[in-house]
Amino acid sequence: MAEQCTLLHSRGVSTILRKQFGERVKELRLASGMSQETFADRCGFARSYMSRVERGGANPSLDAIEVFANALDIEVAQLFKP
Repeated sequence: MAEQCTLLHSRGVSTILRKQFGERVKELRLASGMSQETFADRCGFARSYMSRVERGGANPSLDAIEVFANALDIEVAQLFKP
């Protein structure tokens, strides 16, 4: 447990969460058959931003998360399910 806490503190909890979220967005995008560029266009965001989200390098706002869900035609909660 102490090892896990040390890892979380050294990498940052938010970094881990962003990476997990980005992986989930990518998983759902691929399952929908959309390219990253098509998904970005559908969301109204730059493809470079979508790339950063999927890699965990961006911290999307709640508004952006809602846009992702709408573009994927899913409920917001599905973005947070493993």
